[in-house]
Amino acid sequence: MSRLSCALSAAVPCAALLAAQPALGQDATPLQEITVEGAAGVGSGTGGAPGVATNDGYVAKTTRTATKTETPVNEAPVTINTVTQQQLQDRLPQTLADALAYTPGVRVGAYGFDDRFDSFTIRGVDVTYTGVFRDGLRQFNSPSGLFRLEPYGLESISILKGPASSIYGASSSVGIIDLISKRPTDYKFAEIELQGGSWDRKQFNFDLGGPLNEEGTVLFRLTGVGRDANTNLPGVPDDRLFIAPAVTFQPTEDTKLTILSEFMASTLGGSTAYNNTYAPYVLKDGTVTQQPTGAIKEILFNPDYNQFTQQQGRVGYEFEHRFNDAVSVHQNVRWSGLSTNERFGDASGTYVGQVKEEVSAFAADTYLKTQIATGPVGHTILTGVDFGHLNYDSRIGYNFAAAEDPDLPDPTKQKQRLVGVYVQDELKAGPWRLLLSGRHDWMDSTYRVPGAASAKQNEGAFTGRAGLSYVTDFGVTPFVSYGTSFNPNSGTVIDPDGAGPLTGGVAKPTKGEAAEAGVKYAVPGYNANINASVFWLKQRDGIVYTVVDSINRQTQLDFRSRGFEVEATASLANGVNLLASYSYTDTKILKLSPDTVGNQVNSVPKHAFSMWAGYEVKQGAAKGLGLGAGVRYTGSSFGDDYNRAVIKNKPRAFVDAMLSYDFEAIDPKLKGVRAQLNATNLLDKVEQVCTASYCYFNQGRKVIASLRYRW
Repeated sequence: MSRLSCALSAAVPCAALLAAQPALGQDATPLQEITVEGAAGVGSGTGGAPGVATNDGYVAKTTRTATKTETPVNEAPVTINTVTQQQLQDRLPQTLADALAYTPGVRVGAYGFDDRFDSFTIRGVDVTYTGVFRDGLRQFNSPSGLFRLEPYGLESISILKGPASSIYGASSSVGIIDLISKRPTDYKFAEIELQGGSWDRKQFNFDLGGPLNEEGTVLFRLTGVGRDANTNLPGVPDDRLFIAPAVTFQPTEDTKLTILSEFMASTLGGSTAYNNTYAPYVLKDGTVTQQPTGAIKEILFNPDYNQFTQQQGRVGYEFEHRFNDAVSVHQNVRWSGLSTNERFGDASGTYVGQVKEEVSAFAADTYLKTQIATGPVGHTILTGVDFGHLNYDSRIGYNFAAAEDPDLPDPTKQKQRLVGVYVQDELKAGPWRLLLSGRHDWMDSTYRVPGAASAKQNEGAFTGRAGLSYVTDFGVTPFVSYGTSFNPNSGTVIDPDGAGPLTGGVAKPTKGEAAEAGVKYAVPGYNANINASVFWLKQRDGIVYTVVDSINRQTQLDFRSRGFEVEATASLANGVNLLASYSYTDTKILKLSPDTVGNQVNSVPKHAFSMWAGYEVKQGAAKGLGLGAGVRYTGSSFGDDYNRAVIKNKPRAFVDAMLSYDFEAIDPKLKGVRAQLNATNLLDKVEQVCTASYCYFNQGRKVIASLRYRW
């Protein structure tokens, strides 16, 4: 249900179409600081940089993602799921999709194994292009140029459920995924790690930080990764070079400036998803022109002409200055850019293709934070303005005569600018918490195809959010919330029920609304949380792809989603860590084509369940030993919006496992030395999955062994 259904398919008309498409309260006094003790990078959510988030093991305590303030997770009247630093270390995810695999309501793996892009849905809505933020700022993308993630460079991941446009601007009706970068620490630490594993994997990681002067007013962090690896597919490497320097200047207690930067170069396969049983074309009447065999796993790409190289970088800063106890100013700024070169061809040698894209983006968010009291009611008020600018060039060409780079045409270009102003008030009166926010956005875009006149678009919208929670003394917090969303879309779409050309009218903005009610429970006396909620959302004019007359075409979809989610997290003193969740997601198409209305959205299972449990032995002969295991269950779903049984996805479950040992248990001189073994898809279960009328296979068993020394 996204551009990826086009990007991952083998159809030449689809690739040509893809290239032509554009990217898309608190009291008057400050909250009491929550301090979490722990070793460097372990347990604390910020690695020594309180104020962004605090976590204790698997349990999130505070986060800025929900409100841009240090709101306790259990008090915010919204659903927030957090992938903490401890979870990242225990599970060793290699991609963003891997990291989100145990998050309730998040669907990963819909396109099988394809490490070129991180694709996922939240509560049935595809947020691959519009839902990923980095340190509170939108991460812009182009059709084939998506910023990739190195999980080793993160402190944590916050998943904010529900519309967030009222404070973040252009985003989805189901919320955002905020990637929290590692930051400089106020204590000295360092670690190095060696990894090896499946498919000739060789990797070296390092992470170090601390004060640069005696006064502690200048802090640094330097994180890096180097990897040389293959995958289960021939001609598909997984090589990477990553470096992320960061510096914090804090001349006074009232002023702080943190500079965050990153460079990453990666080499992957130009085509990875063509390892499929069949690639069916679904006609308007729902007829499948090719039937699945269910037995053949044929590689349909050319391993000798199959390379995807990408270089990406970002640099920005976070600045905050406190004028007094009540008023402070905050500004987050980032420039980012990437360059891609993708080569691919079919196994029969009929053609080769090449796609090159250049992306540059700028984002800035400035807001004033004011804390006041009106009688018994405390207010934390944000008044802000943010700005975003995207510029990208895209070129695609084909060679039907030889397996060499084709001549590329002049680029298709897009420029997009977003400006928004917003206000938010967090009100606190006794046990009551009321959250109110409103925003207006303006967007203008210029889109130009070579040889054609520029297409210009101007859009604007107001969005809002309201939430109410009641914080009890015994840990229970019921809440309700409602919000609206707005995300502009440039480019053109086609009516799937018509017989027009590949391009049609200008795409309408995607708008949505959502309501939620739930309860949060911080278990008294234990470091454990249980959260449950019911939700309803409706999204209009979402950009999707659907197969019409054997061609994957961009169109727009109206649908609604409703369901239920429950999540439990715990990190207990006896060494037990637990992460468990269940989600029920019921989707219904409201507008696409007459023969799909009333159907379920493709590849969105109604039922999903996951559980990860870990145990570290604290005493006795086995002290230092760590064990972990998890299961991820995905229920059945349809492989197309016609809900044809012929490509229905059957239920499936995958098992993961972890084994670790801290050598300090043997000898105190070995403090900081840790060995770890992780297995993903331990039982080597390879299943076919169909999404948007195309079918793929997941990756088999992957084993990673690591040896880490931290001091």
